[in-house]
Formats: sequence, structure tokens, C-alpha cells
Amino acid sequence: MSLSVLVLGADSPVGHVVNHKAVTGNLFGIEGAWLWSGHVGNLLLSGLILCIVGPWVASKITTGPESQGTKRFVTSNPFAHMVEVVCTYLREQVVRPLLHDRTDAFVPFLWTLFFFIWVNNLLGMVPLLDIQHIASGYLKENGLAYFGGTATQSLWTTAVLACISFLVVNIAGIRNLGVGGYVHHLTGGAPWYVWPLIVPVEIVGTFVKPFALAIRLFANMTAGHILLAALLGFMATGVVTVTKGGSGLLLGPVVTVAATAGAIAIFFLEVFVATLQAFVFTFLTTVFISQLSHHHDHDHEHEHGHGHHGHEHAHA
Repeated sequence: MSLSVLVLGADSPVGHVVNHKAVTGNLFGIEGAWLWSGHVGNLLLSGLILCIVGPWVASKITTGPESQGTKRFVTSNPFAHMVEVVCTYLREQVVRPLLHDRTDAFVPFLWTLFFFIWVNNLLGMVPLLDIQHIASGYLKENGLAYFGGTATQSLWTTAVLACISFLVVNIAGIRNLGVGGYVHHLTGGAPWYVWPLIVPVEIVGTFVKPFALAIRLFANMTAGHILLAALLGFMATGVVTVTKGGSGLLLGPVVTVAATAGAIAIFFLEVFVATLQAFVFTFLTTVFISQLSHHHDHDHEHEHGHGHHGHEHAHA
């Protein structure tokens, strides 16, 4: 019996998450280089989704013509409204408390970072790899895939995202503080005689931050998605056991039901984790940007505001 629909149970669960080659060739003199892979396909697909869905959502959120009256201020689509809520929360509750007057300058980048990671995390839960293998026995036999896997499971992908974050954080810090202020930041405000200890630690910390971002996203997407693939594999194994008859007629349904219940629970957990990890990556990038800011100006304004209110209260 051909159980092509149970392809999930045919291989190791790792195979449903990691990268798969699609096209190989010569690249800069390197023979057998991967010119196209499943993760490349997913990255391009996620970019295409954002380029199509983004403008459409914006068209639903934008203020309508005056002829609509007060309704022109209401988002005209439930999905677009959800995206609007997410964007507003990130801007007003996450970014603005940290970046203050620089919020509008950085929030487009931070929104892009969040949604790109989020979409890629969720795409990793879609069985694109298995759909291709069901459609083409040649792809399955040779372990090829034009799309599929989890792009954010690849350390190469998370490292590139972390490098982009690193560049934005440090370039923004130099522009905001100036070269002198940026170098002074590396001293941690400590006395000069402690600089030989503090400065190397701060320099190492500058590179450890993006490394931690890359590893955190990579590890969480790898562990969670492999667990989900393993449970789906148990579901397939239970069905195959039933087809063999004998004791499998009793054991198979038990395994299938238990694995199905676990897979459903883990699926919703993974949706949450995929969202959380996109948020954490974005939030920490925002924190790192805020650490290289002129905090004393804001603190001075804050203190001045308290003093001014106190002065008014005294006159009252």
C-alpha cells in the first residue's frame, strides 16, 4: 500500500526542518555549491508574502475619503485590524518607551524585522517539503526541495539577521553619540584606571549581543519544529501499524490519538513560540539601540518637568 500522504513518518523528524538542496553547480570556482535550497525558497516566499500583503493591509488601514464620515477612520478588514494592533503595540508599548523621539526613525526597520522573522517562523510549520515530495517522487528520492524546512532554523539565516541588527545598532550609536561618545560608551563610565578591564569586556559584549540573538532564534526554532515533526511522525506510524493488522489494530489507534492530541497542543504552542521569538529578537534589538543613546538629555528633561510641576504646585 502506498502511503505517500504519510510521508512525515518516512524520515527522521530533523529532515523536515533542516535545509535541503534543490539546484547545485559551480559558484566562484566551488563545485557542487548549493545555488538554490529549500530555505532560500522560503526566504524568498516570505519576502513575496510581505511585499504583497503589506501594501494590501496598508490600504485597509489608511484613512478613507471624507464622504465616509467617521467610518473612514475604521480599519475595513479584520486581518488588517489585527496587523494594525500588532504594529501599534510594538511602536507605542515596546519601541517608544525605549527610543522616545527616535521612534519614528527606527520603527519601520523594527516592524520589518519582526514581520520577516514571524512569517519565516510560521512558514516552517507549513509542510511545504512534504507537499513537494508527495507531488514528485523524484524530489523525495533524491532529498531535494525548492521550498520547505524552517529558514530561521538555519544558523546562516539567523546570523545574517543578527549581523543586520549589529550594523544598525552600532551605526545608529555612532551617529547619535559621535565617535568620541561611542568610544566613551565602551568605558562603561568607569574611572580611567579600570579601562583596561572594562573596555575589552565592552568590546566583547558588543559582539556577544548579536551572537546571542542568532543562537536564541536558531535554537528555539530547531527544537520546537523538530518536536512537532516528531509527533506528526508518530501519527503516521500509528496509521501504518493499523494497516499491518494483528496487535497493531489495538496499538495503532492509541498511538495515533495520543500523537494527534500532542501534535495539536504543540502546534499552538509553536505558533506562540514563533511569535514570541520574533518579538524577542525585535525587542532586544530595540534595547541595544537604546543603550547607545543620549540618555542624559531625556533624564534632564524629565527632572526639569518634575521641577516645573513642583514650582506650579507651590504657586497654587
